[in-house]
Amino acid sequence: MIIVLKPDAPADSADRLLARIADAGLQPLHMPGSERVVLGALGDERILSELAIDGDPAVESVKPILAPYKLVSREMHPHDTVVNVGGVAVGGAKLVVIAGPCAVESQEQLYDSAKAARDAGAQILRAGAYKPRTSPYGFSGHGPAGLTILREVADELGMPVVTEVMDTADIEAVAAQADALQIGARNMQNFALLRAVGKAGRPVLLKRGPAATIQEWLLAAEYLLSAGQAEVILCERGIRTFETATRNTLDLNAVPYVKGKTHLPIVVDPSHGTGIRALVPAMALAGVAAGADGLMVEVHRDPARALSDGAQSLDPAGFSAMMGALRPVASAVGRPLP
Repeated sequence: MIIVLKPDAPADSADRLLARIADAGLQPLHMPGSERVVLGALGDERILSELAIDGDPAVESVKPILAPYKLVSREMHPHDTVVNVGGVAVGGAKLVVIAGPCAVESQEQLYDSAKAARDAGAQILRAGAYKPRTSPYGFSGHGPAGLTILREVADELGMPVVTEVMDTADIEAVAAQADALQIGARNMQNFALLRAVGKAGRPVLLKRGPAATIQEWLLAAEYLLSAGQAEVILCERGIRTFETATRNTLDLNAVPYVKGKTHLPIVVDPSHGTGIRALVPAMALAGVAAGADGLMVEVHRDPARALSDGAQSLDPAGFSAMMGALRPVASAVGRPLP
């Protein structure tokens, strides 16, 4: 429920109504604006109706939030959220590129790949210390040692870090080294992990599950916000369809649709979205043209020797060429690269 107070409402009206909402066992929200004070009440709809807040003399209007996701909805929060990842604004005026190898393999591999990405214009480093793999025999990362390497390389290059956390037991260790925590596609509906990560005090990048509807994706984000984490970035990374020519089907419809439904920023991952290196640049440009706030691209110094996702990783020259092609498109849509 959204509650708009009258312009001449007494100064103590907001506190009085918020206390009334809380006393009823509901979650109160305070959203003061330049022209109106707006309050929110989340919880059992039956209790909300029994409160009869619309009859309060300080209240101008009461509006139900129709979407099943409340905190994520533009109905509750009409203005775009800008997420701060280690000093880089995601969802602001400029396009953001997150890049790096799929996994931390060695100090040298990560440094060479990250430096190439940074020098070509990437602002945030991505790489996995923990890797969920379809096969139990695939390289699954170096764990804590990989986190240490990731932080050291990022600090040396002056880049913030986003990396995946797979287990509630690892959250503290990952949060100590990363500027943002990634919830991978396979864990999008791991609700215990979502709740715990939402309390970890780090911005979160939430990938869409391979078979998830947009509503399910946004409800997963709602778990994070309801746990206390307001800084969430959505990541469209392709969904599984009947098509087998590509690894996934990159759902670029989702970009403008989601931006109309939520205030959260959205980035596109054309690497996982296609699984084919040659398609990554075109889909990156298309994602930006569709209105994405950023991109997440896999870059490896030598994709042929990558321990994971080499087929979809750009080499340094390929990434640099993509960034060159991206700049005029980003400028044309009013989201220039820094």
